[in-house]
Amino acid sequence: MIDIKFLRENPDAVKENIRKKFQENKLELVDEVIGLDAESRKAKQEADDLRASRNKISKEIGMLMAQGKKEEAEKKKEEVAANAKRLEELEEKEKNLEEQITKIMMVIPNIIDPSVPIGKDDTENVEIKKYGEPVIPDFEIPYHTDIMEKLNGIDLDSARKVAGNGFYYLMGDIARLHSAVISYARDFMIGRGFTYCVPPFMIRSNVVTGVMSFAEMDAMMYKIEGEDLYLIGTSEHSMIGKFIDTIIQEEELPKTLTSYSPCFRKEKGAHGLEERGVYRIHQFEKQEMIVVCKPEESPMWFEKLWQNTVDLFRSMDIPVRTIECCSGDLADLKVKSYDVEAWSPRQKKYFEVGSCSNLGDAQARRLKIRVNGEKTKYYAHTLNNTVVAPPRMLIAFLENNLQEDGSIRIPEVLQPYMGGQKVIK
Repeated sequence: MIDIKFLRENPDAVKENIRKKFQENKLELVDEVIGLDAESRKAKQEADDLRASRNKISKEIGMLMAQGKKEEAEKKKEEVAANAKRLEELEEKEKNLEEQITKIMMVIPNIIDPSVPIGKDDTENVEIKKYGEPVIPDFEIPYHTDIMEKLNGIDLDSARKVAGNGFYYLMGDIARLHSAVISYARDFMIGRGFTYCVPPFMIRSNVVTGVMSFAEMDAMMYKIEGEDLYLIGTSEHSMIGKFIDTIIQEEELPKTLTSYSPCFRKEKGAHGLEERGVYRIHQFEKQEMIVVCKPEESPMWFEKLWQNTVDLFRSMDIPVRTIECCSGDLADLKVKSYDVEAWSPRQKKYFEVGSCSNLGDAQARRLKIRVNGEKTKYYAHTLNNTVVAPPRMLIAFLENNLQEDGSIRIPEVLQPYMGGQKVIK
């Protein structure tokens, strides 16, 4: 959510930003907010004048009563009563106008970074750099669930009976590999100076609307029936929510946290073959990283965060590349975003395994996360990035480490987490 003062003073810049995101249907919202804001400020000014008048008249009443001028004092009391009724009307009007303004401001997209490429959708995202040499082996690589089934590592049929489509049982060495990746990612991030955290797996609605747009919320979140609670779609939600309505001392920044959690997503809509199996599912586990920092430091932290993911995957010999999301592919709260994509030897192309985002002060403004600076208070900047999400990461891992005899090579960095095992047969 952008600053109302910025919108008031720079309506053309806000409209141009909306055009860059190809959301022309939202252009009229800018003028609507400006009109409501002017009406709100007018009501506030009148209310402030009435409060000042009330204080003045109250003193006059006291003086008149002291002088025994009861009749004049009574007339003043009638004036105060009339003003009180009008003040009550104005306060209700202010409240209603504020709610309308906030509702619209939550829909107007954040101002994107000038470096973001302009494009309508993900087909116009831009490749930044490749890391590692993609390899296509001489033998055929089966679909990832076929690889797992041959190793007795997955049971989709039983999962469908128990929970429906979009769930799985991981078994044996594949289940152990899943846990090994999570544990390695945890220690990898601790080694980079991040504080490890296991957060709540449910959050209240005010946190949900603080960290994401309404459209994302409807497409992703599962609500707990009869409770003001939602299952998290990523631990970023509860990790950023940890700082809701707080004032952080500037010298305590940055806050760098890495978190483990299960994640739950609706994943609405039909999906193609490549998004079946364990690629797009309703329940998975993930290691995440978040940063709360000074505004001037967020570009630097953005670069560090996506690099962490690249380094993690390269330490497991998986080729990756970074993709910058174009303006039309950015969620409304995001200032800038990179996707990290892993190489798929079977598909002979890259696919998304993580996303790194700088949200500027949008989340902090919604959640009231402020910093007590040397001269003034200001809103913090928040960033998040996927360390690793094993379901998708497992696909990349299995394809890139599959050997011709059907066994899976375990990279050296993971072997301690697999009890010294070097191969899955």
